[in-house]
Amino acid sequence: MIELRPFNSLGSANHGWLDAHHHFSFASYHDPKRVNWGALRVWNDDTIEAGTGFPTHPHEDMEIITYVRKGAITHRDSMGNEGRTEAGDVQVMSAGTGVKHSEYNREDEDTTLFQIWIIPDERGGEPSWGAAKFPKDDRSGHFVPLASGDASDNGALPIRANAHVLGATVKAGESVTYQASADRHLYLVPATGKIEVGGVEAQARDGVAITQLDSITITALEDSELVLVDAA
Repeated sequence: MIELRPFNSLGSANHGWLDAHHHFSFASYHDPKRVNWGALRVWNDDTIEAGTGFPTHPHEDMEIITYVRKGAITHRDSMGNEGRTEAGDVQVMSAGTGVKHSEYNREDEDTTLFQIWIIPDERGGEPSWGAAKFPKDDRSGHFVPLASGDASDNGALPIRANAHVLGATVKAGESVTYQASADRHLYLVPATGKIEVGGVEAQARDGVAITQLDSITITALEDSELVLVDAA
């Protein structure tokens, strides 16, 4: 099954400083058909105005992955962590028993990012935060694990969930294949470009929900930057 979820069909909320689009039910947006996709609970497509951001607020029992598309985001939390994550790079916060954090765009341009929430396998645990660089050239023509619950995914940021967050860049006319399992829930978003998967075309920032397939082949109709979640 492959279901296209066009960008213009997503939930949205424009707060002036924040222009948010929700692939799944979030805050005041609720769609009973789009509450989660397996363990994938949230995929927000956010544009954060320069000099603004999210003030300190709490989270618990959620794996929160931030993929920065343009600009940078600066994180600070109650564990004493502080870091700046730039475009193409990733940060992960395992909220565990509870953590408070803030996220600010301290740049002189808008920051755009995907924020992805995955339900952990178990509640509780010590909260943690980490970030890593993932050069786009290193994922040209193939998927690279960015965050993963599988310790064998070398270089990926660890999460406490039976899930993988992956990234790839694909040049126009080229294809990339991902081996999955029919019982998994895949969710694919082209951050940029235009793609075709299983006869379905998707534009930049569209969502593609996929299940009951053992593999998918994605063909880039334009140079494309891909983000994929594979979750239980």
